[in-house]
Amino acid sequence: MSTSQVVPEFQHRTVMLEEAVAGLLLDGARADGVYVDGTFGRGGHSRLILEKLGAKGRLIAFDKDPQAIAAAQQIVDPRFLIVHDSFATMESALAAQGVGLVDGVLLDLGISSPQVDDAARGFSFRADGPLDMRMDTTRGISAAQWLASETEENIEKVIRNYGEERFAFQIAKAIVAGRAVEPISSTRQLAAIVAHAVKTREKGKDPATRTFQAVRIFINQELEELEIGLQQAYARLAPQGRLAVISFHSLEDRIVKRFMASKAKVAQPDRRLPIRAIDLPQPEMILISKAKPSAEEIAANPRARSAVMRVAQRLPDAGAR
Repeated sequence: MSTSQVVPEFQHRTVMLEEAVAGLLLDGARADGVYVDGTFGRGGHSRLILEKLGAKGRLIAFDKDPQAIAAAQQIVDPRFLIVHDSFATMESALAAQGVGLVDGVLLDLGISSPQVDDAARGFSFRADGPLDMRMDTTRGISAAQWLASETEENIEKVIRNYGEERFAFQIAKAIVAGRAVEPISSTRQLAAIVAHAVKTREKGKDPATRTFQAVRIFINQELEELEIGLQQAYARLAPQGRLAVISFHSLEDRIVKRFMASKAKVAQPDRRLPIRAIDLPQPEMILISKAKPSAEEIAANPRARSAVMRVAQRLPDAGAR
């Protein structure tokens, strides 16, 4: 993800760069394997994976953001392919490339700094810009379009569920009242409406933080795509293949944690039944690690402070095809 080659004034520091790539077990015989970077961003992880890959290795990356795709297209390497789509399309995209199983999948779920810092993208309330929030600006509806037509009840539900915002009712009511006066088309308008509706807030946190997070997650269907992407990543993992996921908020991490735990656990049969040890159900994955950024990384890049990386490995007998 490094520095954007498309919008050079916006820079992005890849979170847990070395740890994530090491977590994929890119060494020895597996250096000539096939890997997936489900969130190219500005290419930090992808570039390091390519450095670790052998001559016969292959890396297939995904991203929905047209600016990320433009940055990826500047990588000239026959081992590399970029797909302009969500990692939730992984199975069909890999099949289209003639790829069966892969040796590792990396998902960095954080929004990139160029997206946040570019006011024209509408992700942040810190600078005024059009209220867009789409990761892929070539498809779907913007946040402004959604807020202009959605019911108060559904706006409240999104803000409560995706933002974990206790003032969701008041905010939704204020949004509906505000749009009756004039269209809510800019980030500053929405932030002002939320600030007026939220009477108290945690120290050091802007009142609009949770609402902006919620609307962004909903507009991009981030949690739904994560659920699908995890299933597809697991289905494509070869025996001993690894899945590494970096999450940035509790909703994402909860989904990742539960998914990996479900694959690492098995239903225990009745102990009274005469079942041989070899016939006992086996887990499909083993949990390798859970890690957070170092204090040094957080000091250098405060946006890394909420990151959590979980790594799991598919077991050899877990239904390999």
